[in-house]
Amino acid sequence: MNPVSNQNQSVILPGATVGILGGGQLGRMIALEGRKMGYRFVTLDPTPDSPCGQVSDTQIVASFTDVAAAQRLAEQCDVITYEFENVDAEVARILETHSNVPQGSRLLRTTQHRVREKSALQAHGIPVTPFLPAASLDELLRACRELGFPCVLKTSTGGYDGKGQWLLHNLEEAQLAWEEFSSKWTGPEHSDLSQRSPSAADESIHTGGKDAPGNSLDAPLVVEKFISFTKELSVVVARSVRGEVKSFPVAENIHVHHILHQSIVPARTTLEIELEARSIAQRIATQLNVVGLIAVEMFLTPDGQIFVNELAPRPHNSGHFTYDVCETSQFEQHLRAICNLPLGSAKLLTPVVMVNVLGQHVQPLLQAVPNLPDNVKIHLYGKKDAKPGRKMGHVCILAEDVEQALTQADSLGIWEMEN
Repeated sequence: MNPVSNQNQSVILPGATVGILGGGQLGRMIALEGRKMGYRFVTLDPTPDSPCGQVSDTQIVASFTDVAAAQRLAEQCDVITYEFENVDAEVARILETHSNVPQGSRLLRTTQHRVREKSALQAHGIPVTPFLPAASLDELLRACRELGFPCVLKTSTGGYDGKGQWLLHNLEEAQLAWEEFSSKWTGPEHSDLSQRSPSAADESIHTGGKDAPGNSLDAPLVVEKFISFTKELSVVVARSVRGEVKSFPVAENIHVHHILHQSIVPARTTLEIELEARSIAQRIATQLNVVGLIAVEMFLTPDGQIFVNELAPRPHNSGHFTYDVCETSQFEQHLRAICNLPLGSAKLLTPVVMVNVLGQHVQPLLQAVPNLPDNVKIHLYGKKDAKPGRKMGHVCILAEDVEQALTQADSLGIWEMEN
């Protein structure tokens, strides 16, 4: 064990062992950065030879709901973190009662459920997309009428990269979406991962002790007003155990088939918008008592308004550019935050475009590798099955300006199907 006292709070020094719930690429990059700092790693993931397990000292192969396995993880570690938000919040709650889990389970529970997440943000005065919960067909139809068409229906839990979402243009489509939801999305796989109702104390921390008018925090569906936006933006912000807060530069994100395709940094917007986006993200980190990283996804409207769309309490795909072009990467910053070290500089060193490598892009990328320009950085995650749509890696293109990097990305011929 390597904790020391600093400012009346525990500091986890290099040489200590970090436990990671989750064995994906985010955990892998946390471990790679932590290795440089002198930390050791144990990961828990059900998939043998996981991306994170490949670079950790040990992998515990077990389900995220396996409490005994999580306790074995705790016995080997000085501090525990999670690398994606759909780990079992109840397991995280149990772990934090007798081990060091700086991120805790309360924020995890909030961000695992879209209604709770949006209600928490709304209660703190953060601009969010207008929304209404829906727990029945009648509530769904009533919400659609109130918010107007088009609107977006989403499952409150689960769902990512466009899964569990419907764009609705009329009541007939709403009826069909309800039928699809009822047949495919109900049951244990859709229920709240912790399988318990939040206590009043838990919810008061994040919602100010009250719900948004008419909201049911456990509703399985949420209906959101469709926002006509000009850009999708995101900001990754870190907050340490001691309360220090730093945000990374704003990323402009391009999605294809609901999956992030490119992150463009600096975002092609005004300084005023950039400062406002970073201010919103930092307010969220402070008001929700975040420890570690939180990624804030936002919509920018034609008249310059910013609406928060979603949160992710972990390293984020749109922050991968930090690995190559910031003085401190998001992964190192996350470790600094949970270990209560001083946060590093988040300064951007050069413009960059990050492009995701999905399963269908792996072979074109490998064929291009022998002739890639020297300003192209490759990151592959060690996943075995290159399935279409599966995130297998990413590429960062460093350039004097983002337009040059975008042109170069097109010229490589790797992502022709996305253009």
